[in-house]
Amino acid sequence: MQPTATPDGDPGGVAARSLLDERLLHELEQLHRTRHETFLYGSDDALRHHNERTAELEAEYLRRFPDRLVTAGRTRSGARARETAAHIEATPQ
Repeated sequence: MQPTATPDGDPGGVAARSLLDERLLHELEQLHRTRHETFLYGSDDALRHHNERTAELEAEYLRRFPDRLVTAGRTRSGARARETAAHIEATPQ
């Protein structure tokens, strides 16, 4: 597996294209889990690296799984349907 590097030469991890599907998912889960803390408390370099690595891994995931499962509730129409249902439920009859 080929490691990637940040612009300053620090290793950035294994290139996304080299990761097995299972490892790609694991890496994405780790990055998503640490996102909030990195955003709030990480240095500018740490946040930049986090953004770049997340973009690299997400792009690779989408390349491999263009027909991934999309839950209806996670779309705009699904969000509007939830909002309408909540409004109807909150309206006294």
